Amino acid sequence: MNEVNGLSVKRSVSETVCQSEGRSNKPCHGLYLAPMEDVTDPAFRMLCKRYGADRVYTEFVNADALVRDIASTTRKLTIHDAERPVAIQIYGREPEAMADAARIVETAKPDFIDINFGCPVKKVAGKGAGAGLLRDVPKMLEIAKAVVNAVHTPVTAKTRLGWDEADLLPRVNPLGLNTPSLEGRGGEGFFIVELALALQDCGIQELAIHGRTRSQMYRGEADWTLIGEVKNNPRIHIPIIGNGDVCTPERAKECFDRYGVDAIMIGRATFGAPWLFAEMKAALDPSFPPLRGGAGRGFSMSDKVAVLKEHVLSAITWCGNDERKGILHSRRHFAASPVFKGLPDFKQTRIALLRADTKEEVFAIMDSIVAQWGNG
Repeated sequence: MNEVNGLSVKRSVSETVCQSEGRSNKPCHGLYLAPMEDVTDPAFRMLCKRYGADRVYTEFVNADALVRDIASTTRKLTIHDAERPVAIQIYGREPEAMADAARIVETAKPDFIDINFGCPVKKVAGKGAGAGLLRDVPKMLEIAKAVVNAVHTPVTAKTRLGWDEADLLPRVNPLGLNTPSLEGRGGEGFFIVELALALQDCGIQELAIHGRTRSQMYRGEADWTLIGEVKNNPRIHIPIIGNGDVCTPERAKECFDRYGVDAIMIGRATFGAPWLFAEMKAALDPSFPPLRGGAGRGFSMSDKVAVLKEHVLSAITWCGNDERKGILHSRRHFAASPVFKGLPDFKQTRIALLRADTKEEVFAIMDSIVAQWGNG
């Protein structure tokens, strides 16, 4: 354990992962499941953990709704020991409400409390929360300090490169602040580098950065060069997590090698593919052992379909054993799964799969896909 701002905190993810795998003498590359609304529920988190995710994040939790004890929000605090280390992410626009929410979250005993400073969607950013705080850095820093001071659990954060393209260019005092922590640095700086330093000064213990601005939403390609600028700044001593468009093992290795990040956070590429973590680990470390069914090396279509079936069953359980609701909840995963991409003459089968509303029907169609297009 280390001491930061008088609090006992966990070591960096690189140390933690290495030691948990008994590989402290080897380079370690953390692979994290990103927080995603209506996606990273316990059913999906547990699958990703099984197939190699080093850390998982909950769906984001609305601070105001949590303080008001809204049942659908408090339910998002459900975590299990088997998925640790796990972070619960909160978002909001007022420091007091965020601090109160963090205290409530701490009672669920997550390993980390993460602050969402990066969600670009209008219903969040448009109300001054998430990425909306990139236009109000003083309030963002006030929220960070309030949450850090409210809890004993390590506090992390996730953000973006800036609000728009203007934040991608170096300029004098890019945050527009006049504080002792930023005075005297001189010259020009990048918005995200100065923001990372300011958040570090507030007590944020890890920072995840998505390689787009808020105005980009998810358009275009993620720019990792500025993520590398943050990581390689000599004044940064907290772990930096890169995020954005890491969809293959080859890209994961490239990002670690080129930008030096401590960990990579993977989001949309995991839809219908929780085994992606195992494939990435196998590419990063030749000594990484294959998981159940050979995940990471030689994982067949049949093996992957079995994982998708398991996810459907877990989703049904998570949805209170409501079969139809569980299938609807998991449908986005098998709709997006790479297992079914590029199959010839697949259109009608795909339509049938997405219309099926009982698990027997879903599984029968999946079995027929393996029989027709798979390798057993």
